Amino acid sequence: MKRIMCAAIVLAALTTGTRSFAQVQQTTEENSLTPKFGIKGGVNLTNMFVDEVSDENMKVGFNAGFFAKLPVTRGFSIQPELLYTSKGAKEKYNNFIQGAGEYRFNLNYIELPVLAVINVAKNFNVHAGPYVSYLAAANIKNLHDDHSQDEIAELDADNFNRFDYGLVGGLGVDISNFTIGARYNYGLREIGKSGSLSGQVTKDSRNSAISLYIGVGF
Repeated sequence: MKRIMCAAIVLAALTTGTRSFAQVQQTTEENSLTPKFGIKGGVNLTNMFVDEVSDENMKVGFNAGFFAKLPVTRGFSIQPELLYTSKGAKEKYNNFIQGAGEYRFNLNYIELPVLAVINVAKNFNVHAGPYVSYLAAANIKNLHDDHSQDEIAELDADNFNRFDYGLVGGLGVDISNFTIGARYNYGLREIGKSGSLSGQVTKDSRNSAISLYIGVGF
């Protein structure tokens, strides 16, 4: 479902490209195409997947950072961003040895998406592009049903693949200097190192994230 959503966003961007160049990239209060720089932040709904994403394992995280919106022509901009973003997933267990509880995978990345932004209506855009990210911190916590928790000390950021990459697609609305939007990140690289404990624990899965955000440009 998430891959279909991402593909639909990219297709919309391509099929409306010709018409969108007639739209303005600036907001209603601006008279010319000007670069914008700003800050943004929001909420992540993240997961890890092998073939299909299971929503029952979704974890809430956050995203925050900086963006630049660089107009190329009317209706088309390039938007690089630098974000600190929290990804991962949670997985419940219930067995005779451990009892009941939940493993929580916390993966924090420094992420660089570079997006093509196309206006499909005045102040409304679709955007898509690649991203690369660096794993800055990681831990796996074991949350027990009695509300106690402990950390699996054998696994930290060095045990996972430091670099990740993938595709991004989303929708955005510009209102004056404010921007709000939603997007989907589809990871293309395995999180854990193949043949290692991290690969076994994460079952060779990749990152998946829905991001909701708000930002302000200057």
